[in-house]
Amino acid sequence: MKKLKLDELNRVDIEGFKAQEKLPVVIMLDNVRSMHNVGSVFRTADGFSVEKVVLCGITAQPPHREIEKTALGATQSVEWEHIDDTLDAIEKYRQLGYQIIAIEQAHNSIMLNKNEPTLAEKYVLIFGNEVNGVSDEAMQQIDKCIEIPQFGTKHSFNIVISAGIVLWDFFAKMKL
Repeated sequence: MKKLKLDELNRVDIEGFKAQEKLPVVIMLDNVRSMHNVGSVFRTADGFSVEKVVLCGITAQPPHREIEKTALGATQSVEWEHIDDTLDAIEKYRQLGYQIIAIEQAHNSIMLNKNEPTLAEKYVLIFGNEVNGVSDEAMQQIDKCIEIPQFGTKHSFNIVISAGIVLWDFFAKMKL
């Protein structure tokens, strides 16, 4: 078996990416501290062709060298905006018809494998701070909570791993 070269991957350019149909998902980062995590979320958002990344609170914004280390240019392809307050961002997207979903461990959460997204709906997926998770205030405003099943000794996945797992699940169930 031989690995593909970059020019054999047949990826779209930035203009092609911006024009293509998007997964009806917005990623919302609730006070994410690490710029490397922010950049990696952009790269993952590009990989699954999501609509937008919304950066809330203290979450760093492009352009920044530390974000670009992991984004590898995805801040140029993926649409994004910064909204100071996560609750304002939630309200904005609720008014636009999005279902607001926290990715968190919580009472009455739905396990990811039991969640059934459809192309008829639009979704905001909120990923929280590396230490505190999705803020308590935001948790009071969500429509539902999805939890990623875990079977080891650690209490959580890194935010980027969580984003990759959840986006793959949404993409597979909605597009494949």
